[in-house]
Amino acid sequence: MINKQALAAGLQSFRNAEPFDHCVIDNFFDPELARALEAEFLPYDSEKWFYYKNPIEDKKALNDWNAFPKLTYQAFSYLNSREFISLIEPVLDIRLYADNGLHGGGWHMHATGGNLNPHLDYSLHPKLGLQRKLNIIIYLSERLQAEHGGYLGLWDHDEQKRRPGVLQKEVQPRFNRAVLFDTTQNSWHGMSRPLSQPEDIFRKSFAVYYLCQPAAGVDERGRALFAARDSQQGDADVERIIKLRSDVGTSQKVYKTE
Repeated sequence: MINKQALAAGLQSFRNAEPFDHCVIDNFFDPELARALEAEFLPYDSEKWFYYKNPIEDKKALNDWNAFPKLTYQAFSYLNSREFISLIEPVLDIRLYADNGLHGGGWHMHATGGNLNPHLDYSLHPKLGLQRKLNIIIYLSERLQAEHGGYLGLWDHDEQKRRPGVLQKEVQPRFNRAVLFDTTQNSWHGMSRPLSQPEDIFRKSFAVYYLCQPAAGVDERGRALFAARDSQQGDADVERIIKLRSDVGTSQKVYKTE
């Protein structure tokens, strides 16, 4: 199902990457399988999608196993399996656990103007109590080109301001490319710039998260913590939305504000 040789080669650069531990793996799935998985995505206007539409995020997501077609169901099952997890555990030297509920994961899809501000992912799983440790994102849009944008940005951490600092790396969401990264190192990530592709092209991706036993003194944040873009600095409404979005009790109030 996956290119184990490419995965092993990518993992060699995982530790001590900048601005936090990560690696990029091209040709992740078998090519024909990757094309079949892209074709299984539901149409963007399907009512099954959950829509995030506010000044800090504009995307659709779906983690309902019953809505996944056959190959997609099998692919997510494999990515959550002990067989796959055993391939990525060695870079961390800790026990990893699957989140079979795909909390926050599953299918992600962005249309023209799609956006995802720099953010830190939730720290503790709201239902399992385990710590989120690794993300894998697999891009599955064969028609999406470099000039369309939608790059994954990786920012360093400004310790003094407690927000993203310098944008240190941009990763093109190239077809069948996977990005694996540690989420516990003040790992600010998001779209480095919004999408500007034709309306019939979408940024499609798989997202799967892996958990571990909580570290001592772990941040108990149960929702993502976003940051304002430079163009949004001083915008009181954006800061209000960020605050509400980061709290389990209030986040649902601002998932969609437009």
